[in-house]
Amino acid sequence: LELVESGGGLVQPGGSLRLSCVASEPLDEDYAIAWFRQAPGKERLGVSCFQESSGTTYYADSVKGRFTMSRGNGKNTVHLQMDSLKPEDTAVYYCAAERAFGGVVAALFSHWGQGTQVTVSS
Repeated sequence: LELVESGGGLVQPGGSLRLSCVASEPLDEDYAIAWFRQAPGKERLGVSCFQESSGTTYYADSVKGRFTMSRGNGKNTVHLQMDSLKPEDTAVYYCAAERAFGGVVAALFSHWGQGTQVTVSS
C-alpha cells in the first residue's frame, strides 16, 4: 500500500486548504485512515482519524470545528479540509493507514505517505 499526499502550500491566517491522500489500492472499511502532522523539532501527532468498521472518528482538540476529514470518490482517496487556519497549524502533514487499529499514535500506523508542507503565515 502506497499513499501520496497533495494540496499543501502557503496560506494566510484564516485561510483554507484541502489536502488529499490517494492510495495505491482501495482503503476498505477496516482501514483506520489518519492525518498526522509534525512541526520542526516536535513529535508527530494525530490530527484526525476514522475507521468505518468500528465507527471511530477522531479530531484533535486543537482542530475540532476547523478541520474535516472525508472520503473522496471511490475508496482510494481521503481529504482533509482545513479552514480558519492558524500559524500554529504550520507543519508537514502526513496521511497514514493501518488495519490493526490501536489508537491515533504514529508508532501504531504501518503505511505512510511522504508528507506535504502546510505553512500558515502572513
